[in-house]
Amino acid sequence: VQLQASGGGLVQAGGSLRLSCAISGRTFSSLNMGWFRQAPGKEREFVAAFTWSGSSKYYADSVKGRFTISRDNAKNTVYLQMNSLKPEDTAVYYCAAVRASAIVFHFGLTRAYDYWGQGTLVTVSS
Repeated sequence: VQLQASGGGLVQAGGSLRLSCAISGRTFSSLNMGWFRQAPGKEREFVAAFTWSGSSKYYADSVKGRFTISRDNAKNTVYLQMNSLKPEDTAVYYCAAVRASAIVFHFGLTRAYDYWGQGTLVTVSS
């Protein structure tokens, strides 16, 4: 599985960005997907995720109500729509994937994912 993240950039506080994660190498519908971010000097943290069926979506408290994770099956792409951006959202954003299985999906843990994209930088100016 290969993941290619894109869509980062510089935006003013209050603005919006949409990140994309293009997936290749495996049937998209069999993957649980997540977005994480890592700010300078900090650990990588969970942002959003959904299960392979799309029936369950999860968000970090810090982004709930502002960010939306979605998918386009026809394009094999996952999106992260980010609205009302704040300077504290500044980070490198990573998409991640793991094959769906009977094992409980610990969506908030980096070790729950097997595949990672290269990251895309989001900078929010005040």
